[in-house]
This record gives sequence, C-alpha cells and structure tokens, in this order.
Amino acid sequence: MNLKPSSFRYKISIWLDIRFWLLFFFVIRLFGITNAPLEMGHNWRQSLTNMVARNFLEGRVNLFYPVIDIAGEKTGIIGTEFPFFNYLIYMVSSVFGYAHWYGRGINLVVTTIGVYYFYKLIKSLFNERLAFFSAFILCVSVWFGFGRKMMPDTFSVALVIIGIYYGYRYLAEAKPVPLIGFFVFCTLGILCKIPALSLFSIFGIVAFSKSVPIKRTILLYSVGTVSFAIVSLWYFYWVPHLVSTYDFELYFPRSFSQGLKEVLDLWPQLIEKFYFVAFSSFIAFATFLGGVFYLVRDRKKLKMPLFALGIVSVVFVLFIIKTGLVFPLHSYYVVPFVPVMALVAAYFFTCIKSRYAYMILALITIESIANQHDDMLLKESEMYKLGLEDIVDKYVPKEDMIIVNGTPSPQLMYFAHRKGWTEDSEVIQEGNYVKEQVQKGAKYLLWDLVKGDLPAAYGKTVYTDENIAIVKLHSINEH
Repeated sequence: MNLKPSSFRYKISIWLDIRFWLLFFFVIRLFGITNAPLEMGHNWRQSLTNMVARNFLEGRVNLFYPVIDIAGEKTGIIGTEFPFFNYLIYMVSSVFGYAHWYGRGINLVVTTIGVYYFYKLIKSLFNERLAFFSAFILCVSVWFGFGRKMMPDTFSVALVIIGIYYGYRYLAEAKPVPLIGFFVFCTLGILCKIPALSLFSIFGIVAFSKSVPIKRTILLYSVGTVSFAIVSLWYFYWVPHLVSTYDFELYFPRSFSQGLKEVLDLWPQLIEKFYFVAFSSFIAFATFLGGVFYLVRDRKKLKMPLFALGIVSVVFVLFIIKTGLVFPLHSYYVVPFVPVMALVAAYFFTCIKSRYAYMILALITIESIANQHDDMLLKESEMYKLGLEDIVDKYVPKEDMIIVNGTPSPQLMYFAHRKGWTEDSEVIQEGNYVKEQVQKGAKYLLWDLVKGDLPAAYGKTVYTDENIAIVKLHSINEH
C-alpha cells in the first residue's frame, strides 16, 4: 500500500512532537504508581508528606497548622513549607477515601504539565528545536523519578515554570489573565518549596530589556513583589512563629559562613549532585559541558540569555550556601536547577547534526531511566510494613503514644498510624531515654527487629513476629 506524502510526514513528525514523549513517559511512570512510600530512596520525606495530609483528613483542616505524628508529647504542629501539596492529597482522599499513593499521581500530572510549559516557554523565547531538546532532557532527568514521588520538589518547580510562562505572556501581550496566572502559580510554587525561588529570579532580566514597555515591567514587578512578600511572610514570619510556639522544625537554615563551611567540607557530594544526580546520566552531563562550550563560543550573540542564566545561577548558589550540609547530602535539592542545566545541554544538541543529536538523546534516555527504575520497584523485604497498622490496632489503643526505632525517619510511625517518638535504636537503648519518654506519656515500644534485636527490661512483650515486636512499657511507678 502506498502512503501519501502527507501521511508519511505525520508519522515522522510525531516522533519529534514533545506531547507524544510526555505522554509516553507519563505512561511508563504509571508502573508502580500505587506503591506506598516503601522504596529505599526518600521514603522518609514521602511518609512525612502523607502524614500531614492524613492528619488533615482525620483532624482539623488548617493550612496554617500542618501536623505530624513524630513530635511525641507536643502538638505535632510543625514549621515547614506551605502544605498545598498535602492539601491536594487530602482533597482527593476526602472524595475517594485515603490511600498511600495519591500524591504520586498528583505530582506526576502536575510535573508533566510543568515540563510541557517549559517547552512552550523555550519555544516562545527561542525556537522549537531548542524547546524540544530542553523539555525531553528535563523529562528524563532526575525529574523522571522525583516527578512521581510524594514530595513537593518537582511539583513546586513545575508550578513556578507555569507561572514564568504566564509572566512572559503578560510581557508580550499586556493582558490581565496571564498576569493573574503569573501571580497564582509562582506564589503557590515557591510557597510549596522555597528553592523554586531561584527560577523566579529570572525576571530580574526584564529590567534590562529595552523591548518591554516600562509600564509592563513596573506592573509585573509590583505583582512579583506581592508574591515574594507572601512567601516571605510564610517562611520568615509564620514558620519561625510555629517553631517558637510549638517547638518542632523540619529544616534548619544556616548562616552564610556556617553554610559555606559545611558545603566546602562536603564538596565531593556537592559536585556529584551536578555531574550525576541532576541528569542521572554521565552522558547527559557531558552534553551539558558541551552546551557550556557552545554558549561561551556564541556569547556575543547570547548576552541576554547568558545574563538571565547567570542571575538564576547566582541565586541558586546562595540557596546552596544557606542550606549548608543538607544540599550535598540530599539528592532532591538540585531539582530547581535541572531545568537550567537541561536548557544548556539542549543548546549543545542544536549545535550538532540532528542524526547525532537523536542518537545521543536515545543513549541518555536509556542510561537515565536505567539508573532510576529502582524507584518503581519495591523490595519484598519492605512489604511487612504495609500490615503494621492492623497489628498495632490489636495491641495498642489508638490514643496511646509509642516509641519507634525507626531512626529519625517517620516511615514506621506513619505505617503504624500512631503518634509518639521515632529514634535510632542506639539512642533508645542509651541511658534513660525510654524512662524519659514514659514520663512524657509513652505507653508502648514498637521495635523493628530488622534493625536489631529487641532490648530487654523495658516491659512486657505483647506481640512479636520475625519483623516487629510490641512491648507494653513499664509505668512510671514500676520504674
């Protein structure tokens, strides 16, 4: 059968349509989408996210007072990012009933949309070829894995990218709707995770643009100032208020001197976040270096784009210093800078022949997904945690607080669906730790036998199997 030329062109062009690839990678990442937060990487952060959402469902729904279950005798109200992502999980749960995985689906949808807006933004600013490569590389970068986790990192940056696109549309069209989109999406995105502010800073370039009317610049900056003020009120007034009032904090910002020292002490882990973690591909990082080379070569005709990238990079470096050792030790803090790296890498692809570009892109895709596929699989050895709540319900009254040897991770407490304390096994066994928590209201000890043998003399063992043991702790009088 003969194909008409137009039909043949369509079959070829679909492979160069970013919408096809976004749908393709969306479908791939649906594999294991209903998994509970049991994967080895970042299960603690995902459990904490779900913990806040579940407390919305079971208690008072108040976005200004997010609550966790690992604060012991305290209220559990925590100073953390604005819980909009958690609230969306609550919204879905209020309709369909609670399930562990809703955050995965929400993040996957929003992140995919965010990558598409990234494509639209680059296409509007430059050209379609650069936009295709930029979006494709971003899609298979570390965003591939984190875009389906119950964490607000890619979610927040995706919202900011959408907001940046609408900010650009306002500058180009001077219509109110894009300006509203700019305000809403950028504000929500940065509230959900303040590192996304680094991308928001790209609008600093507008002040130096001669093509944008001064009135549009002033109005955009005015709206941006309101957005930044709201973010500042949350992070620099409300969060410190929550911490001082309820005495529980998720993150600990450093001074510049302390942060710089910590970062420099951990420089091997720091640079790894860029040469491997960002793309999950050494080949992709090589193309990023190639992009840097071509950008320097073409710097005379790319002054404004390079200036914009410079602004974002400087702000991101300041963020790295303020987070201190947290950045080098956690892989998800590089997420906001990956779109910048993807754009630079994409520039390399536009400077070489297409056939080589697509061959390299295929290799990057294979390497990156191969390095991230483990997050879609759960180890059989972790599945016992799914039945933890049913076991605990038989032996521990719902209102009783427990101690868990779950390290500082909230994962076991989350699956036990109780409140109390979670700590390293060694810390629990040291000194008077258990006695002190009993005085604060602890009634039971939930011991993960996978992490070590059950210590003696704390009370009566009421349940044990090959994975966990539950001990009814001695009362204060018995101590």
